[in-house]
Amino acid sequence: MASVTLKSVLIVLCALAAREAVAQAFPTRVVRITSMYSTGGTPDLTMRVVADKLARYWNKPVIVEPRPGGNGLTAIGAFKNMPADGHELLLLGGSMLSMAPSVLKNLPYDPINDFMPVSLIFRAPFVLVVSSTGPYKSMQDLIAGARANPERISYGTQQAGGPSHLGGAMLATLTGTRMLPVHFKELSMLNSSIVNGDISFGVITLGSVMSLYRSGRLKVLGIAARSRMTSEPDIPTNMEAGGPPGFEIDVWTAFLAPRGTPSELTRRISADVARALSETDVKERFRNLALDPAPTTPDEMTTIIRAELARYHDIVKRSGITVE
Repeated sequence: MASVTLKSVLIVLCALAAREAVAQAFPTRVVRITSMYSTGGTPDLTMRVVADKLARYWNKPVIVEPRPGGNGLTAIGAFKNMPADGHELLLLGGSMLSMAPSVLKNLPYDPINDFMPVSLIFRAPFVLVVSSTGPYKSMQDLIAGARANPERISYGTQQAGGPSHLGGAMLATLTGTRMLPVHFKELSMLNSSIVNGDISFGVITLGSVMSLYRSGRLKVLGIAARSRMTSEPDIPTNMEAGGPPGFEIDVWTAFLAPRGTPSELTRRISADVARALSETDVKERFRNLALDPAPTTPDEMTTIIRAELARYHDIVKRSGITVE
């Protein structure tokens, strides 16, 4: 009996040693990052900076392969059935993991069971923006206007059921008001409509409207976060601006690996991503884009996904959002 137990222990130890050896030897060939984002966009630009650092650490090429379309489903479809050896990674927006399961019917993937979390790359809090020449000079002005004129206050979204849609719906729910979402196919059209006063406000990342904000054409009423942004410390938080408690929403991007990738590999890649995000030039590049590097361990990322799944499910249920 003792010999059987000893043999079992030795088998386990040998298996663990082999897995650790694989992680130490990684990578042995080109690493490919399948991305849901278009070339030249903010997530793509930041990812290429990180990919360049990883290529230097690993002494192997790290290529970014954009597969935009289908609100992320094109990239996910291309990524399915990739080998689970660490050489294939997926760059995905957090909304696909935390929001989409609550708003999209017949989702062709499971955000928990179909992937191995690796690390977040960045987080970007949303800001509430209005036209600088419009009637709303503060959060209180906007909320008072919504209460006085049900469904007359409108907000722009980039995608039905997406982060900006949920952000506006969240604000309406928390203030007990009814606001009208207006969906746009292009970000430029959305931004122009806010500037011109065609819609009342937008809930969007600061990086998406930075030039309009810098030029004074858009006014930021507050950040939908608990703390101020390090890149723009003069912009007040939602609570500081007089907004409702709990109005907090952001977007993030993250690395995932195919299901079945050894945990030793995901931890190894996660550690190298954290190293890249800690480098001074990378942090400066992110700061210029109004982004905060947000490295996590695989376990931390799993916790974030599970918590946000529950949170946004509640928001969708309370606001009544439906997307066909």
